[in-house]
This record gives sequence, structure tokens and C-alpha cells, in this order.
Amino acid sequence: MIQRQKGCSDIYGREAKIWKYVDTVIDAMMEKYDYNYIRTPIFEATELFHRGVGDTTDIVTKECYDFEDKGGRKITLRPEGTAGVVRSYIENKMYGDVNQPVKVYYNGTMYRYERPQSGRDRELTQFGMEILGSDDPLSDAEIISAAVNIYRLLGLKEIKVNLNSLGDNESRRQYRDALIEYFEPHIKDFCEDCQNRFRKNPLRILDCKVDAENKILKKAPKTLDYLNEESRDRFEKVQEFLDIMQIQYEINPNIVRGLDYYNHTVFEIEAKVDGFGSNNVIGAGGRYNGLVHQLDGPETPCVGFASGIGRIVRALELEKVKLPIVDGIDLFLLYVNEDEKKYAAYLAQELRLAGFIVETDYIGRTLKGQFKQADRLNSRFICVLNSDDLNNNEVKIKNSQTKEEEIISLDVLIYYLDEHLNSDLFGDSCDCGCQNGSECTCGDHCECNGDCHCDETCNCGCQDGLECTCGDCGDDNCGCGCHEGSECHCHHEK
Repeated sequence: MIQRQKGCSDIYGREAKIWKYVDTVIDAMMEKYDYNYIRTPIFEATELFHRGVGDTTDIVTKECYDFEDKGGRKITLRPEGTAGVVRSYIENKMYGDVNQPVKVYYNGTMYRYERPQSGRDRELTQFGMEILGSDDPLSDAEIISAAVNIYRLLGLKEIKVNLNSLGDNESRRQYRDALIEYFEPHIKDFCEDCQNRFRKNPLRILDCKVDAENKILKKAPKTLDYLNEESRDRFEKVQEFLDIMQIQYEINPNIVRGLDYYNHTVFEIEAKVDGFGSNNVIGAGGRYNGLVHQLDGPETPCVGFASGIGRIVRALELEKVKLPIVDGIDLFLLYVNEDEKKYAAYLAQELRLAGFIVETDYIGRTLKGQFKQADRLNSRFICVLNSDDLNNNEVKIKNSQTKEEEIISLDVLIYYLDEHLNSDLFGDSCDCGCQNGSECTCGDHCECNGDCHCDETCNCGCQDGLECTCGDCGDDNCGCGCHEGSECHCHHEK
């Protein structure tokens, strides 16, 4: 039997629905922030990543899938998204667009050859966002706020931003010299990788996982002590904008990031997730003002962020975040004979185009077997197609929860489903006692699907946000003081 490759995953079933939901939230948030979707090739010229990501990074030295194609060209499966976006920005001359800066986001597959382990796959999916063409500290704050708001909207809690600055080129040179001077007497006490990084890029030593607990490493000079006045002022402005946006953060001088192209703002975002262990980082990014020029484009200031989709999904599962995932279907069409089957095919087509989730039988089940299949699919309604009813332009429809059956005209079927499916969402079937605006905790039996809008303080029979049906405020049975046809404002206890 042929099996999937190590470090790769099959995403299907409910997990796939969670992935798609995460994608939907990302798309929605990016639309609000006015970022445009960009899709770049999964493989690029090897030189792009060696020059862009950096020859001293683990991604390039250890993790890249490099190969030669049949034409002898050196090709690399993309290990991250920023370099490809920058290549596209230069090649397509986006710097000449009237609308600046260019704000884009991506969501795609990356490849890194590393030892497969929990949270570390060889094939992974990342989403990221980039602002190209702005050096304004507000751009840094916006990228961070957009990422934080995506995590919050998904339901993750206790989001923490770790913030640092590497400074401009002058500040980085001074800091680099200070690190070399500090590490030189002790470099033999570090791993082989750190010894190789010592002269090429000593900042990479600070990001070493092998020597993370080394006392010498913990006492190394901090980046903030080597910022010049301009870099320090810029970093303070980033913090000021984050304060304005009410984004909580902590200054962490140990954040340096693992890629060579970063300068000025760098950050990591954590979510408190039981089960992640000591590493709660779910996304990270920073400013990279020199990368476009390094890849033969014009001088262009940029800032970006990236996050692994698989890690987000894992966090949602570990935290048992309730998501508005549709697990059932709206209607299952049952039939017995061939003519009824043909009508089921026609009706399913019409109802799907009208926006309903519809299923029928495809493998010749008996009528009893079709009822069981409808239950397995958690179908809200069941429609039994009977030849006699169809000749009368009617169908029998059954509510799977109330068990009530009705025979209705085919002419009103769409309206019937639309009315009952929507009314169920805000109907009296929710008895969880949840408050308006709070999370519904009633479980799978509740029709509100985790998005309950019922207000338990109201006894007028209306739902929050809908028209009040209690009648005139003079009605002795209503104490809310509202009028028929107006919004309900009752707040008295049941």
C-alpha cells in the first residue's frame, strides 16, 4: 500500500472544515484591512531564497528542498512566502502602481526538509501579509493588529505580543560587533552550528534552540542597548500606535527572528494554549527594509507577518474553541422508484442553486437505509418523494427534531425551507440559558449553533434584534414597555 510521505498530512472530514473556516476568517479580516490576495509559484529559482532568506539561516542551510529540473535549472520548493512576494513585486513592477503602499496577503503551501515532529511538518500551510512601500511605524502596528485580531476572532484567548527592535543598519552593525566581542572567548562552548554562525551572522546564535539554556547566551548584549536615536524614536512610535489600537504587548529584547532580512521591528505572537508546551508562538514577523533592493529592486521599506495554519487549527482544537462549523445538512431527499430518483436529481439541483445543503441517495439504499443515512448526515429536514404526491405537485416533509410531518406544495418548498431553517436559528429551541452577546454553551442539541442571540431577561416572546411580538405595551402580559413592531427593550427577569 502506498502511504503519504513523512511530514505530510491528509486534511479531511471535520478537520478540513476547521481549516476552511480559518481561511474564511483570514479572508474576511484581510478584506477589512484592504489587503489583496496574491498567489505565487510553489517553486522558484534557488537563488531567490539563498539571496533573500540568507545563506546563514537554517531554512537555507538545512531545510530547503533544492533540486535540478530536467533543463538543469536549480529549483527550490518555497520554504516561506515573503521572498516570493518580493520577487513578484519587483518583476511585476508593483512599485510603479499609483496606489501605494502595496498591501497583499497569501495563504499557501510551504516545504521544509526537517525532522517531522509535533507542530513541525515538511509540508506546511502558511498565511502571511506584507506591506511594501511604507516605512511608517503605523504600518508595523497595523500588521501586528491585523494578526492579533484574526486570532481573537477565531476565539483564541490570552494573546500576547512580544516586541523588539533590531534597529537600522548602523544599529545592527554596532550590535553585531558587540556580539562578536562578547561571544569570542566562549564560542567553543556552543554547538557546531553556532560556531559556524559566529562570524557570518552572530545574531543567529541568539536564536539557537540547542544552546537556548546556555548561561552565556542568556547574558548576551541586548539589541535595545545599541539602538541609535533614530531607531529608538521609531520603536517608540510603533509602541505608541499599538497603545492607541489597544494591542497589548511586552518588550522582549531576546526576539531576533531567524531570517537574515529583518531590521527595526521584530515580533512574535503567543497564545496561551495548554498542550503547546513551552513554545506558544503561533505567528511572527517584522520589518525588512533592505530585501527588495537586495533582490535587484528599488529601495523599498517593507513589513510582514506569517503564521502556520496547522498550528492555528491545533490551538483551536486544544483550547476546545467552539466554531460555527456546519456539521449537518438542510434536507435529505428520499425516493423508492426510478421516476422518483429522477425527480430527486432535479429537485436537489434546484434547491442547491437556491442556497440549501441537500443530499440524496447514490448507492441504491432501501427506504429504511435512506432514513438512517439522513440521520447520519444530521439532516434538519427529510423529504419523502412519493409518486402520488408528486402527481399532485406536493411533497411530504419531516422536521427531524420535532418529528412533525407536513404535506406542502412544491411551489412553496423553497419558501418553507427558508422560513423554517432561519427561524430555527433564533427560535425557542435554545434552552441553554445563555445571554445575548455571550458564547452559547448548550451543546449540539441547540439550534443556535454556538451563535445564540436569545436574551434570557426578556419574557415577551421576541428575540433580540427582531421585531417585538408581545403586542401593545398596555398588555398586562408584557412588562417591557415596548410597542408592537418596534425593537424590544425589555430587561426584566423571567
